[in-house]
Amino acid sequence: MDYNTIEYQVDDYILTLTLNRPEHLNAFTVEMAEELIQAFNRASDDDAVRAIVVTGAGRAFCAGMDLSVGGNVFGLDEALSPGLEDMEQGLDDPEIHSGVRDTGGRVTLAIYDCAKPVIAAINGAAVGIGATMTCAMDIRLASEHARIGFVFNKIGVTPEACSSWFLPRIVGISQALEWVYSADILKPDEALQGRFVKAVVPAGQLLDEAYKIASRIARYSPVAVALTRQMMYRNSAQPHPMAAHKIDSLSMFYTSMLGGKEGVRSFLEKRPAEYTDKVSTDMPDFYPWWD
Repeated sequence: MDYNTIEYQVDDYILTLTLNRPEHLNAFTVEMAEELIQAFNRASDDDAVRAIVVTGAGRAFCAGMDLSVGGNVFGLDEALSPGLEDMEQGLDDPEIHSGVRDTGGRVTLAIYDCAKPVIAAINGAAVGIGATMTCAMDIRLASEHARIGFVFNKIGVTPEACSSWFLPRIVGISQALEWVYSADILKPDEALQGRFVKAVVPAGQLLDEAYKIASRIARYSPVAVALTRQMMYRNSAQPHPMAAHKIDSLSMFYTSMLGGKEGVRSFLEKRPAEYTDKVSTDMPDFYPWWD
């Protein structure tokens, strides 16, 4: 598939998704949102992909929503007057879907549902949706040129892209509130101190470091990794560990008969494992259990 605002490139089981509007600092548009949703859904079903690295073309990661477009810059239909009932009962109605739902949130939900681990390589400015979309990614690396800003209150709007769910889980409620209240632009060391990013890496080494992490993930059972990703996110949000126990039990039962057999054999034979299970065909019937 051809994309206008992103690039989709797969090599050695690693997908590099590049936000590709460098002349606009990769500013986010409704078209980019739709392309990212399609790309993450595609990657979920693509057995050639075992890990995903997301970065930006040029000197920015994503400078936020493109505020230069006409009309409602967020792509929302101001003729509507939606309420909570619309969100509860009509979420997928066409006019709600296209005229009310936050486009950044639809992207982060696609990332959340993705079967493959996602690593953010934040190469430059990551502001607004450029920051919040990375909250749904599993591991974040920043170059020394990165600048991260949750700037919504500064322009009179609220945080989006499900960041009110993700960000406090990453950095804690107090730190999250300070960052969104102040709308400050964070330097890489501040993001590192707040535990938003795993590491600050020299710009020339950023992608290499991201690929090292992705390569370590890609050598393991794709089915086990896919299940693990969803178990960590979804079970950790349950009110009681019994919910996790039920899913853990089913996951262990079925993976022990798939990649688990090769994993045990390779351990006993003191050799690297050669996993052949596929997300497209070998996920157990109880997945996705949240539907």
